[in-house]
Amino acid sequence: MIPWSHLDTARIPGGKEDLRLLQRGPEFSIMLGQNPLMNSRLSGSEKALATLAAERLKSVKKPRVLIGGLGMGFTLRAALEDFGPSDIIVSELIPAVVKWARGPMAELYGDSLTDPRVEIRETDVGEIIRASRVQFDAILLDVDNGPEGLTHPTNDRLYSHQGLSAARNALRPGGILAVWSQGPDERFSGRLDKAGFAVEEVRVRANRKGRGSRHVIWLASRPK
Repeated sequence: MIPWSHLDTARIPGGKEDLRLLQRGPEFSIMLGQNPLMNSRLSGSEKALATLAAERLKSVKKPRVLIGGLGMGFTLRAALEDFGPSDIIVSELIPAVVKWARGPMAELYGDSLTDPRVEIRETDVGEIIRASRVQFDAILLDVDNGPEGLTHPTNDRLYSHQGLSAARNALRPGGILAVWSQGPDERFSGRLDKAGFAVEEVRVRANRKGRGSRHVIWLASRPK
């Protein structure tokens, strides 16, 4: 078996552990300490994060979309395909992830980073959400392994009652907050409900071919 090669290490602003970019043949992996955050072979649920939201917003012309977390670009590429004419902001806290996207992993992203519909912002997605009022049709969050601040301590605020209320305020009526998770979390489902969302929980496979672990995507709609 081909061994993993360590390509680069990045410090997370305010975090306690580093991100590491690894490569094995055509396969890439991003690790947080010893925790695998993402792998280029497992893209099914990251794509579904955009696809499921787009399916529920078919009637919206030129939706405005906020993606929290660039990752390996799977959610972004799916959003470009499924939302069609749109305005998409991608918020990525860690500059090195954007650098990797334009460097060693460029082939994964294709021309998505230069698509005229896309704006990349190297900032905390929570700041964009808190500064926005009735601006987005969809907010897609994939910044941790679930609704807790794994990669960055302040991410906990995204999933708190205050953070969810801010997300609701940032959405247009009928808009959708979609949150990716490695597994279920009943308490988070309850917080979404208390924040005024209509909540749908969908299980999706990690692998785009319908294999691998089942991940969870919450689709929380702001009532019209």
